[in-house]
Amino acid sequence: MASTDQDQESLQSQKHYLCGSVAAFANIVITFPIHKALFRQQLFGVQTREAVRQLQRDGVRTLYRGILPPLLQKSSTIAVMFGLYEDFSRLLRLTAPQAPVLLTDSIAAVLAGTAEAVLTPFERVQTLLQDPRHHGNFQNTAHIFRLLLQQHGIRELYRGLVPILLRNGPSNVFFFGLRGPIKELLPKAETKAGHLVNDFVCGGILGAGLGVVFYPLNVVKSHAQVQIGGEFQSCRVILANVLRERDGKVSRLFRGVHLNFQRSVFSWGIINATYELLLKML
Repeated sequence: MASTDQDQESLQSQKHYLCGSVAAFANIVITFPIHKALFRQQLFGVQTREAVRQLQRDGVRTLYRGILPPLLQKSSTIAVMFGLYEDFSRLLRLTAPQAPVLLTDSIAAVLAGTAEAVLTPFERVQTLLQDPRHHGNFQNTAHIFRLLLQQHGIRELYRGLVPILLRNGPSNVFFFGLRGPIKELLPKAETKAGHLVNDFVCGGILGAGLGVVFYPLNVVKSHAQVQIGGEFQSCRVILANVLRERDGKVSRLFRGVHLNFQRSVFSWGIINATYELLLKML
């Protein structure tokens, strides 16, 4: 009997990982071109129209260049995000049943976000593949991994780790903490389609809002990860350099935030709606 209960718990746990992974895969395939235009804005501080023109000049052949790392990275990190959050939440409630649920869930969210950062190398490689200055230097994902490891060691794959850690933990706390309350504020769904729409809206609102709040950290991350070799600069130094390049105007630090907002609405709407749909189906 105990063995059966454990098997059921194991299946339930695996279900969260699987649903998160498939939801992320669907999202990346749909939104990758938008993300690529956004990356150009974060890196070069150009307007949306100019970023799109750059992609048009590069041609269709390079539009999906660099998609493998985010497919691997997002499918893995979203699986870890949802799966470990559920696992840590359940474990913390068992070990500290008297602790407030808000506290245990927040700790679980931070732990899951921290664990996601183990997959930073995928984000690192994605950044290099999307930077047009490196188009002639690298052949593919495996080529970048091999060169970075051979020439600089494993530490180089984790360049940009600090802004990722600063982003992941707090954003997970807000995402998991507000997901339920926001959905309760939406009109009550009576059909499967209604639930799907509500899950999309809930995920989209949260993803877009958190994307704006943590946008400067993503700018710092992008600038850190396009560098190959040399000194590992702190977030403060990178941020100061970016501000100096953009005439000291904080508003220019948010170049691309409008496109990021739109992308996040679709991305996190797709992820949240797909995740919840798959959970009900499995």
